[in-house]
Amino acid sequence: MAAERIRVVIAKPGLDGHDRGAKIVARALRDAGMEVVYTGLHQTPEQIVDTVVQEDADAVGLSVLSGAHMTLFRRLTELLRERDVDDVVVFGGGIIPDADLPELAQLGVARVFTPGASTEEIVGWVREHVGVSAEA
Repeated sequence: MAAERIRVVIAKPGLDGHDRGAKIVARALRDAGMEVVYTGLHQTPEQIVDTVVQEDADAVGLSVLSGAHMTLFRRLTELLRERDVDDVVVFGGGIIPDADLPELAQLGVARVFTPGASTEEIVGWVREHVGVSAEA
């Protein structure tokens, strides 16, 4: 395959210990031909940004079920800016109220997938918005 593959970091920040959804998304992206790094549980925003930089990721997706999404996304986007990482698409999923979506968008979160989103929807969105042409 001559085209560059999309590289995605899927991260599970904070104290939330439920990662089944993150693993399902990671597998769906991998099965769609993307390179995926799953960080594992209990990652800090600092650890996640380090992984994004080390892996030269095109996108980072956070899975947040704990209710700490505003704090975690805010810190992640701050750290990305501090490290001059402005070419990584930030997206997320989990239990995130619709009322918080506009503020997350202002922070630089490109998309939030809430319960009920299909893996096909997520894969299609990543392909369309990350900027690397992924032909399967």
